[in-house]
Amino acid sequence: MSDPSRLRLEEPTPEVVAIITDIEGTTSDIAFVHEVLFPYARAYLPDFVRAHADDPQITALLDEVREQARRPDADLDTVIAILDDWMAADRKATPLKALQGRVWRQGYLDGDFTGHVYDDAVAALQAWADDRRALYVYSSGSVAAQKLLFTYSDHGDLSGLFSGYFDTHVGPKKKTASYTAIAAELGEPPESLLFLSDVGDELDAARKAGLQTCWVARDDETHEKATIHEGHPIVTSFADIELI
Repeated sequence: MSDPSRLRLEEPTPEVVAIITDIEGTTSDIAFVHEVLFPYARAYLPDFVRAHADDPQITALLDEVREQARRPDADLDTVIAILDDWMAADRKATPLKALQGRVWRQGYLDGDFTGHVYDDAVAALQAWADDRRALYVYSSGSVAAQKLLFTYSDHGDLSGLFSGYFDTHVGPKKKTASYTAIAAELGEPPESLLFLSDVGDELDAARKAGLQTCWVARDDETHEKATIHEGHPIVTSFADIELI
């Protein structure tokens, strides 16, 4: 794969006051999510749900599952089967992500794994934070799961670098309205925000909302998609992003 030119965001591009980053495939290896986190959740989520089904917070999430599945009378075993089907399909359902986050929390606390974050992402995020640029995360994983990954990362506790987190409660990642809502919540002009992701439809939605975008293509397959898709600057590493 040929190295792309370094991305230089400078005049006449508006100053970037905040960076919003995706996690999976962007700050963190997609293999960590699919080969560590997802299998862990599938293995332990059923027992977790049964053990905490009377917890009001868990009960509310299970009711959300019933509502989204249009199975209002589903018993606990049926709800667990629905969740397993959703995990197998990698469905971005908000109650599923919240339940996965609760299971992963125990895994992090028990030291079963640490959150993978690329070296170049850590270095860039630290530099941007030192430069007083606000950092935010927007991922389909729950806010709780996002915080866990960066708190218990293999680089130590990185949570202090971030000013806030967004998940699908703000809206789907491929919808323009989600990015408009994020900009409004941050109180910043959309053009002053930079969104980093490895998914073209997400980047398209962010650009339509007025945000600056950058496609982080860490492997050959993603780089090929980015090249064909067009419309966004492409880098292979956070080290290639230079904010002037």
